[in-house]
Amino acid sequence: MAEIIQKILLAEDDPNFGIVLRDYLELHDYDVTLCKDGCQGITAFRKADYDLCILDVMMPEKDGFTLGREIKKLNPAVPLIFLTAKTMKEDMLEGFKIGADDYITKPFDSEVLLYKIKAVLNRKTGTPAVRTEQSEYRIGKYAFQPKLRLLFFKGQEQKLSPKESELLAMLCQHINDVLPRETALQRIWHEDSYFTARSMDVYIAKLRKYLKEDASVEIVNLHGQGYRLCVQSGIML
Repeated sequence: MAEIIQKILLAEDDPNFGIVLRDYLELHDYDVTLCKDGCQGITAFRKADYDLCILDVMMPEKDGFTLGREIKKLNPAVPLIFLTAKTMKEDMLEGFKIGADDYITKPFDSEVLLYKIKAVLNRKTGTPAVRTEQSEYRIGKYAFQPKLRLLFFKGQEQKLSPKESELLAMLCQHINDVLPRETALQRIWHEDSYFTARSMDVYIAKLRKYLKEDASVEIVNLHGQGYRLCVQSGIML
């Protein structure tokens, strides 16, 4: 059976760097579409299906963060890797808030980027990071269906992103107990680093927002250990 070629959208305004990176990725059997700015990037994304998007942050016409937001609106599941020459913490957090799977600072080792690409694509196409026999969890007054990625509260439903659903499922599996930080990072992000830890903090904040309507439910941060989903009266089904 023929090997499936994975498609990558590369948005990079530096023509020389973009061509070199495109050619390098194509040498490693990826089908790469190179766009010189964010406007070209969103046009290309609308015309084809991509397995991964690599977006330079600083681009004319439309920057990488704006492009990333537009891509996520069209397809929330597509993985994003941001490239940037900036090392400011705020910029990195902004990328993760958008839903970035990784963030790499220029200049970088091309083999490191290749490894990150493979890790992200393996997470997308491989076995789900969180396995659960249960079709539904009760979290106080909430009902959570991990396979459908739906959180219900008083007749209203909230659709969760894949990582939000995986993280909430892990918290439910450790309900009223500690979910070690390293365990969640390795299972969902496949690495434990400063940037992935910051990304997980963003997802925890989102889950707290989703669960805020029930005062009996709380996600507690245990410094140096991990997180605990505390439910005073909730029992998992």
